[in-house]
Amino acid sequence: MFQGGLVDILKYAEKAMSMDDKTWTRHSNPWSVYTRFTALPLISFSFWSREWLDVYSLVLIALSFLWVWVNPRLFSEPKRTNNWASMGTFGERIYLNRENEVIPIHHLKACRTLQFLSAMGLPFFLYGLYSLDIWALILGNLWIMAFKAWFVDRMVWLYMDMKELNPIYQSWFKT
Repeated sequence: MFQGGLVDILKYAEKAMSMDDKTWTRHSNPWSVYTRFTALPLISFSFWSREWLDVYSLVLIALSFLWVWVNPRLFSEPKRTNNWASMGTFGERIYLNRENEVIPIHHLKACRTLQFLSAMGLPFFLYGLYSLDIWALILGNLWIMAFKAWFVDRMVWLYMDMKELNPIYQSWFKT
């Protein structure tokens, strides 16, 4: 039950992002990838601000979620994509398309493991937000972001394994 619910939440989040080909191309800009790592700390800060901004913290919360949506669209298409960040977005794109195109099982298992390990940081994160415990919040942020970075690294590996099998994937790579 929990697995299905989590999958449904992730699918809803994917649809809410509405990433088309143009957006994915722009998101492969390394500036987009690296600035994306600011999203969780910004969300944390905006929820934390409820302590001193009260109801006005909702403005910061809305802006932090707007940043999550705007970030992949903000930067221009990169001239070169032969870098870790770009290839990570390509791998993520392939991974999200796994229902339509089979990916090697060793990648699938590794990705699910990394997602599970990342999710283990959520209790610290949520407790930190709820109780205003800065150390729990920092631990949750670092835990989640470390496993997200590892996940992106795995996406690079997935892309490198899959790009030779599909001419579309190969066309994303620019030197």
